[in-house]
Amino acid sequence: MKKKNVLLIAGGGTLGTYASEELLRLGHSVDVICLEDKISDNENLTFYKSYATNEFLEELFSKKHYDGIINFIHYPDADMYKPVHKLLTDNTEHLIFLSSYRAYADLQNPITESAPFLLDVSTDENFLAEEDYALSKAKAEKFIREESGTKNWTIVRPVISFSDKRLDIVTINRQVVLDAQKKGKPVILPENVKNLTAGLDWSGNTGKIIANLLFKENTLGEAYTISSAQNLSWGEVADLYTELAGTEFKWIEKDEWLRHDEYIQNSYWAAVYDRFFDRKIDNSKVLKATGLKKEDFKSIKEGLKIEIEKAKTVGGTK
Repeated sequence: MKKKNVLLIAGGGTLGTYASEELLRLGHSVDVICLEDKISDNENLTFYKSYATNEFLEELFSKKHYDGIINFIHYPDADMYKPVHKLLTDNTEHLIFLSSYRAYADLQNPITESAPFLLDVSTDENFLAEEDYALSKAKAEKFIREESGTKNWTIVRPVISFSDKRLDIVTINRQVVLDAQKKGKPVILPENVKNLTAGLDWSGNTGKIIANLLFKENTLGEAYTISSAQNLSWGEVADLYTELAGTEFKWIEKDEWLRHDEYIQNSYWAAVYDRFFDRKIDNSKVLKATGLKKEDFKSIKEGLKIEIEKAKTVGGTK
């Protein structure tokens, strides 16, 4: 494939880092807009420390053309995204928009890209009024498909993508998981999810899949669930944390767990309308589109080992 110029917006985090690595491996040039302090060690990788305002983007586009753009920004209000979409699609051949698998309802197992959205089927008025992640993603998708008048886009719906900055187990992440072993206290989890499929994958797998969707003509105007579809249960994920980090877990009744403010905090809707669902994924559509095979992905265990070691090192515990 001919070398392409790719822009990653808000691409300084883990997903952007792994997507950048894969794009560079594929022979492309990558520019990243981010707020992190990043220094490039590759002549084909450039960082711009800035907010990705429309003004900043317009100035950048006046100087350089991008064949592809991956936008990692979350827009809590879909109306905020509408002017951004026009600006981006007017200045690239292929835009990738980051949605989420959390948009799916619990009405299809395994989940495929045609599964119903919570936005369309939920009758929970509190959820519909208060949730601002799964619903805003679905509303932005609806705009892109039905109102934007554009076709040079691809929607991606990643599962939870763990990294050294986000070591997820149900709604709990990073320091709680890492500190539990040191404090000699178990992490409290709801027993109703123990045998449910976790919507979870390693960020390295997620970044690789997203990067490989770029510049494939048949992916334009399509949506893809992003997962290597290893489909471990939360209980199996907990066992891996115990093996690799020494973290112990205590499983309690779900209503009791929901009363544990220490654990649930601001993640109530994510728990009730995602983690309490069975999130088995059928990833055949994205494998066909990218040409990737299951052998191209690291196992959840391998990914966890990599990220736990990184987290311990960065956190100063080694």
